[in-house]
Amino acid sequence: MKSVVGEENFIDMTPNRSNNYCCGGGGGFLQAGLKDERLEYGRLKDEQIQATGADYCIAGCHNCHAQIHELSEYYGGHYPVVHLWTMICLSLGILGPNEREYLGDDLKEVNVFHPESAMM
Repeated sequence: MKSVVGEENFIDMTPNRSNNYCCGGGGGFLQAGLKDERLEYGRLKDEQIQATGADYCIAGCHNCHAQIHELSEYYGGHYPVVHLWTMICLSLGILGPNEREYLGDDLKEVNVFHPESAMM
């Protein structure tokens, strides 16, 4: 299996950090009922994500996750979108089977074994 962690596998978006584009799902917009407007506003974010060529998009908040997941489907990118905590739990070996829904096929069966957990 190919390693999926490490800075050699991190692809940042351009622009990034404080100049990064908003996904369009925050500030209550996700629940506001303005789906067409929200998806159009998020188009720039989807283009930004697809331009990276990354296999995954990792989102830090629930609104971003939901919006970017919908953008991926709507605009045809079909890239997996996962929560940051999902990747942390996966790496710690504590991600449950029901928490793997958004993982791509390459990560769904990953089970990290930590020798310390065998001592409990």
